[in-house]
Amino acid sequence: MKSMTGFGRASHATDSIVASVEASSVNRKQGEVVVQLPRSYAELEPEIRKHVLESVSRGRVNISISIDRTENSPSPIQIDTARAKALSDAFKTLSHDIGHPLEITSSDILRVPDIIRFDEDNLSLDLIREALFPALQEAVEKLVEMRTREGDDLKKDTLTRIETLEQEVAAITERAPSVVKRYRDNLHMRLRESGLEIDLADDRVLKEIGIFAERCDITEEITRLHSHFAKFREYLDTNAPVGRSLDFLCQEINREFNTIGSKANDAQLAQHVVKSKTELEKVREQIQNVE
Repeated sequence: MKSMTGFGRASHATDSIVASVEASSVNRKQGEVVVQLPRSYAELEPEIRKHVLESVSRGRVNISISIDRTENSPSPIQIDTARAKALSDAFKTLSHDIGHPLEITSSDILRVPDIIRFDEDNLSLDLIREALFPALQEAVEKLVEMRTREGDDLKKDTLTRIETLEQEVAAITERAPSVVKRYRDNLHMRLRESGLEIDLADDRVLKEIGIFAERCDITEEITRLHSHFAKFREYLDTNAPVGRSLDFLCQEINREFNTIGSKANDAQLAQHVVKSKTELEKVREQIQNVE
């Protein structure tokens, strides 16, 4: 079981490039990857996103990438020799036409756009991939490792709360039979106090008690709760993404407790249901961070 929050950072250097990657993730119902990298390399985004989603199925993952040059990288200075030559020829032509010598200077060259330009993003995509993807792989591995550690902590906390829920269910199971017995005793007492001459073994009395017992029976709910708890533990022990499955189980467990509460007709049972639902809500809060 993994958490959906984590962080990883890594760098990888080649002869000409140093790629640095930071990967962080937060809660999301679906898998989402947001990539931040220089615009000139934007066409790499689909490859990066696909690479990340091979390791992460849920959560919003932010990938921040920086590309730095080494001393051996191609020069970022680009010179348009043809444009410079055209400028020089224009000066010579003008000098001839006006009969006055004109000399081209460095200032003249710098004033003309694009004769000399600095292109920091003139590296080929193959060179970028060579440095980027090893760094990305390491950063994602560290991210997953942190998500796994947090998942282990979530698992321990969740198991403790499931044990608490099982204790409440055991208390409910122990208390449930006394509800019908108390109803029967109260019914007998009210009949005696009313002065009605009705035999306590009368079919009508027995039928009333039987209807009440059937209405209050929570055997099916208790059985399903035990089944849900067993399934919960099974999901917690797997490495597959189980966040949605656990969230669904929490809804089912909550439904069973609601049914028990509506059938309770007993203050102590109602208290156990309230405690159980409070503990279950804490479980659901934790599950929202599970992948």
